[in-house]
Formats: sequence, structure tokens, C-alpha cells
Amino acid sequence: MAAGNIGWKLTVGCAFLLAATAGIVRPVTLGAQPSEPATARLSAVPSEVTFAKHIAPILQRSCQTCHRGDGVAPMSLVTYEETRPWARAIKNRTGLGPKAGVMPPWYLEKNVGIQHYKDDVSLSDVEVATVAKWADAGAPRGNLEDMPTPMNFDVTGGWRIGTPDAVVSTNELLVKGNAPDWWGEIKSVPIPITEDRYVSAVEVREVNDVPKAGTGRATVGGRYVFHHMIWSTRVLSEVPENADLTLELVTGSNNNVTPWPVHEVGRNPDVFDDLSGRLLKAGSSIVSDSVHLHSNGRDTKSRLEIGFKFHPVGYTPTFRRSPTRSLGNGSDIDIKPMESGQQLHAYTVLQDHTKITSFEPHLHAPGMRMCLEAIWGFNIQTLSCAGYDHNWVRGYDYEDDHAPLLPKGTILHIIGYMDNSPTNKNVPDPRNWQGSGNRSVANMFIDLGMGLSLTEEQFQSEMAKRRAKMKQNQQDVFIGCPLCNAPQRPATTTTTVAPNPPGQ
Repeated sequence: MAAGNIGWKLTVGCAFLLAATAGIVRPVTLGAQPSEPATARLSAVPSEVTFAKHIAPILQRSCQTCHRGDGVAPMSLVTYEETRPWARAIKNRTGLGPKAGVMPPWYLEKNVGIQHYKDDVSLSDVEVATVAKWADAGAPRGNLEDMPTPMNFDVTGGWRIGTPDAVVSTNELLVKGNAPDWWGEIKSVPIPITEDRYVSAVEVREVNDVPKAGTGRATVGGRYVFHHMIWSTRVLSEVPENADLTLELVTGSNNNVTPWPVHEVGRNPDVFDDLSGRLLKAGSSIVSDSVHLHSNGRDTKSRLEIGFKFHPVGYTPTFRRSPTRSLGNGSDIDIKPMESGQQLHAYTVLQDHTKITSFEPHLHAPGMRMCLEAIWGFNIQTLSCAGYDHNWVRGYDYEDDHAPLLPKGTILHIIGYMDNSPTNKNVPDPRNWQGSGNRSVANMFIDLGMGLSLTEEQFQSEMAKRRAKMKQNQQDVFIGCPLCNAPQRPATTTTTVAPNPPGQ
């Protein structure tokens, strides 16, 4: 037997041995990125900071998507006159670090794990210091000739994925201002397409009658009543009456049922890997039996709009969705009263070679932070850690060249950090014990991140690209690719066929 195969089999055995004792595994922070010295950061801050030259470009890139006249944020930050009164608040919110309340709402920790993500709107340390210096100097305007060209948000009608090829709206609901949390099923909505299409991107946004200058409770977004919706598209006429639809969503066993990323308050759109579009079948309907509604302090009429962007006609995906990527624990959540720093743990074993495409913590009011780690033999790597804000939920898509490539048998482990104490403003009454449940005052503990199942050939091909990248960058370790430095397996002529159509 070749040496490479011996190492492979020994490592598989170690992985399953660890699986049996996973309860004693604790997170480590391999791959932490060294922090830039404070003196170096300060030296990069301009000696004189003005709105026109330094602050406006930052606002355009990271703030104005929400903070504009017709945006979802409570104030516009487009012009100097609009921004100047908020200078001190902007300094405070941008300086909070990766935790609830920081602006822009991007909570990934920059000193551990993978640091390459798509659509990263976070501010660098230099930008945070620049904003602070501007506010401390009295927020000077500067020369208007230095202003960048204004952004045009009207071209796409406010859709961040661009103008959708199809838009579907759920039925309007009325949520009373003093109503308790509601969780349940909504009426299905047919999708007006006449041929099967593969989707390249999807975006869900809430449309309601909350005034832009309105006042609401500072929980679950304030401006919103949909906290989240777990949904799928289904050809209802072709789904058996007694079908286990939950099982079909997990396994992809029914080709007439396509699962979609969970909608959450404030969540970013989903742009799928170019080689893994999801199938939207002709005759499908939007279906959900898991909508979570939360009052915002006023009677609100609201609905969700779902926009789909299509791949060209004739497109065929190469990869299929991983059925074992997501993980969580809803069985034994035990959060003690009046205590911070509590932890929750959950594990899963990947049944296929997997490319992890995103990380998405989903917790409830006590949730403060989540970390994702991968265990392969004696190799334990922290992939990502992020703070959590129950009022504004984020998903994080890895850049293609940095998405974790994990072999079959890898253990994924998530660690949740919970604060059920008076210091957590999201918790109504920290004197209460909290367990698992659907309401905000109960708890969820899930990583809703996505992944792709890879055949052996696809896995080896992806690792070959990563190894070339490692040589180019003179790297010894690539976080999230434990076998990139392992002896390569002998070439095989066996072709592995995906067990169900790609894109499901």
C-alpha cells in the first residue's frame, strides 16, 4: 500500500476516535492573525481628516446601503449636512469592535481564523481611527471638490443583488404592537415562471408600513416584525400527501423540493457559487411552516419580497448542496439565570468531502458569540469566530480561494457563548432560566452556514488549486484545508456520481 494511503486511513481512524470523545474537545485558535502594532495603525491615519476626502468614501462603501433617504436605517448619512450631527455617535458605534451594536453590522473577529470573506463591509483599524479623529476634531467638512461621485441606488430598485429576474411576495400580515412572539405556517405563494431555472442569487427583504422616523422597541430590529423564515420552494402537486418534508429538505431526496437559505432580520443576500446554482422548478410555490414574527411596539402590516437572479438558460451546476453542513443543538439547551459566559456545544460529522461556503450563527436573545472549528485527526482549526446581535443577523461567505476544504469524516464543532445577565439588554428578564424554543425569549443554537458536497475528483482538484495558492504565497498552513499538506493520493480512474441532481 502506498504511503499516502496509509496516512489517509490512519487519519480517518483518528477522526472517528475524536468523534467518540468529542465532548472533551475545546476550541483552539490556530491560525490567529497577528495584530498590527498600534503605532503603525496610528501612523497611517491622515494628519488632517475631512468628511469630503476621507469619511465620505468610507460611508459609501460600508454605510449608505442602509443609511440613505429611502434606506432601512433611521438616519441618512449621504451628505455632510446629514452626517455632521451624528459624528460622535458614528465614532462610538464604529469603535465597539466585533459585537452587538457595532456599525457597520459585521461581527467577525479579525484575530482568529480565516480572514477572507465576500462583501466585507467592516472598517479596518485605520478607518476606525480615522473616523474617531474626524469626530474629535469637530467633524470638519473639507473641500467639496474632494467628494466622491454620489452613489446611485435607484438603478436596481434597492435590490442588493441587482434587478431580480423574478419577484414573489408573501401575503401581507398584521402584527399587533403588543402581540407576543408568533411562530408557525404561512399561506403558500405560487411563483410565476413557466420553465425550470437555476438561481445564481436570492434576496429576501421585508416591506412594511413602519414610518422611517417611527419609534419602536429596540429589539429584533425595531423596524421589522419578521425575525426569520425557514422556507423552501415546492411543486405542491407533485409532493406526496404524507411526505416527510423536513427529511426531504435535509437529504434533498425529493427533486420537487428545493431548500433556500433562512431569511433573518437584517440578513445579507445569498450569491451562490458559480458552479452550484439552486433549482427553481416551474410550477413551484413559496412554502414555509416556520415563520417567526415579533412585534415592534406598533401595529404593523408587513410582507416579504423574494427576488431571484437566474443563471442563463442551459446552465448546469457542477456541485450539489451538502446535506450535512449545517449543525446545531436544540435538545439540551440549558441557560442558567443571572449568569454570563455560558457555553453551548454542537457537533456533526461530514458525510462527504465538503467545501464550506459560508458561516452563519443563529442564536436568540442571550447569544453573544459563536465559533466554528474543524476537527480532523489531531488537527483542530478554528475557522471563524463572530459576535452576534439578535437585532441584526449576518451570514458570512468565504472568498472562493479561502473557503474551507474538508475531507469526509471531518467533525464540525460550534461553540456558542451566552449571556443571561443584566448586562445583556436583549434579555427581558435574566432571572429566568432559558431553554430551547422558537420565541426570542427562548433559544436557538444553529450554524446555518452552507456547503457543497464534492466527489473525490472534485475534492482533489480543489485542493490542487489551493496548493498552488500556498506555493504562490509561501504558506505552510492553509486554514481550513487540513490535507493540503498531506501526501497526495494516487490518481484514480473511478468516477463518483452525485447521489442526487446538483443544485438541490
